[in-house]
Amino acid sequence: MSNIKGYVSFILHAHLPFIHHPESEDYLEEQWLYEAISETYLPLLINFTKLEKEKVDFRITMSMTPPLLNMLDNKLLQTRYIKYLHTHIELAKKEIVRTKDNIKENELAKYYLNRYSNDLHLFEDVYKCNLINAFKHFQDIGVLEIITCGATHGYFPILYVNEKVVKAQIGVGVQTYEKYFGKKPRGIWLPECGYIPEADKYLKEFGIEYIITESHGILYADPTPIYGTFAPIVSPNGIIAFGRDIESSRQVWSSINGYPGDFNYREFYRDIGYDAPYDYIKPYIASNGARVHTGIKYYRITGKNCEKDYYNLTWAQDSINKQAGHFFDSRVSQIEHLCKLTNNPPIVVCPYDAELYGHWWYEGPDWLYVLFKKIYYDECNFKLITPSEYIDKYPVMQVSTPCRSSWGANGYSEVWLNHTNDYAHKHLHNIGDKMVELAQTFYNETDKNKIRALNQCAREVLLAQSSDWLFIITNGTMVDYAKKRIKAHVGKFNKLYNGLIQNNLDKTYMNLLNNLEEADCIFPEIDYHIYS
Repeated sequence: MSNIKGYVSFILHAHLPFIHHPESEDYLEEQWLYEAISETYLPLLINFTKLEKEKVDFRITMSMTPPLLNMLDNKLLQTRYIKYLHTHIELAKKEIVRTKDNIKENELAKYYLNRYSNDLHLFEDVYKCNLINAFKHFQDIGVLEIITCGATHGYFPILYVNEKVVKAQIGVGVQTYEKYFGKKPRGIWLPECGYIPEADKYLKEFGIEYIITESHGILYADPTPIYGTFAPIVSPNGIIAFGRDIESSRQVWSSINGYPGDFNYREFYRDIGYDAPYDYIKPYIASNGARVHTGIKYYRITGKNCEKDYYNLTWAQDSINKQAGHFFDSRVSQIEHLCKLTNNPPIVVCPYDAELYGHWWYEGPDWLYVLFKKIYYDECNFKLITPSEYIDKYPVMQVSTPCRSSWGANGYSEVWLNHTNDYAHKHLHNIGDKMVELAQTFYNETDKNKIRALNQCAREVLLAQSSDWLFIITNGTMVDYAKKRIKAHVGKFNKLYNGLIQNNLDKTYMNLLNNLEEADCIFPEIDYHIYS
């Protein structure tokens, strides 16, 4: 392998906001988790397992965020996911009957029946409902590096007006990681890749070595990095930053000229939830009767402004093979060019939302499998690597402060702070400040009920701070739900806060506390002193 001239590092960001409604099964948003398990997390595990069995040495990095870990570990949500699968198996069986006169639809209905049945078998029998351990296995054998994230994906470039609030996001993120993986994380995916220099000291305090930033976070760093995004830089405070490579990202991300837009791939937006007769599909859509995605889709992308053609698994596989080849060749020529310009072998960093692979781009997990095999078996000038391995191999790097930045439209916080969602920030800052005040005021508290209330206050603050709510409001999807969540957590916090300050933990207060501990049960081990 002496001809290795550079490295490629895939980083998948696996994140969903904490959604847990024991009071009702009617929340559509809860299905985000079930769809992600069936379409992204299980397919990734299936392909990692195939690579392991075939003795293919591969490398990939994944952030598994604290809200996602808490949901995957939640018994109620595990039970509801199994119920979700049973419903989909039932629907697929009905589809086999309904489509009996249409050969192509019928073949696909049988495919979906097999797929959901296999999901059920894997989840219950193979993984015993524990997907965290399933991913941990690949970290333990050295092919997957799992990194952490902010506790609830709170957006640092806005929260840092009270630095203790950012400290808590980082601290709880690291503690959650340690709970599930039995060691400290070396890296963190900054929520929304939002970088601020003020966070460095807290990253350092909790043992974080490296961060992932958006391309311009590196390109506009001070002083300007000599090797652009193709070498990590280290901040004066000792935090190493890896920047996203623009070219490889565009090849995968872009729905216009990227791989997911291939006409042979499955069309995300055509779903039997919208296409099937209403009375027939009604039991499988939203409880209020609104048509929604079921996950059973019969069409391929086909082209723009044309009648959609049926999805063909063989054609999709042809496109997977072709595009894995294209990505491979592109990296070979990119590394060939770069290796003459960098001191250490260059690293091409490819960070993506994990849910792109499988959920949005249905064929994505299989594309990774084909690509990783190709990199292992074919003659090429690069290897896959994790950021930690790269740091260990090449510890000497340029000192430079990354630029304040984020990903998302225009790259500087606009998605999370604009005229649609700016009203929320004063409330988020207000409860953040009050939480820090509580942690100081009750620093030596010994009353068990007050400690419970203080810990629940911390949970409510963190849940309100989730950047997902601001993102959803900007994007105009599920806006009512996102606004309701911010308002609810702020309101719950203020009720708990007032009772503590007024020393009034009466029967009504304790009932509220009991209910909140059941519903908003993220971070069972949280300690409010993290805010002091």
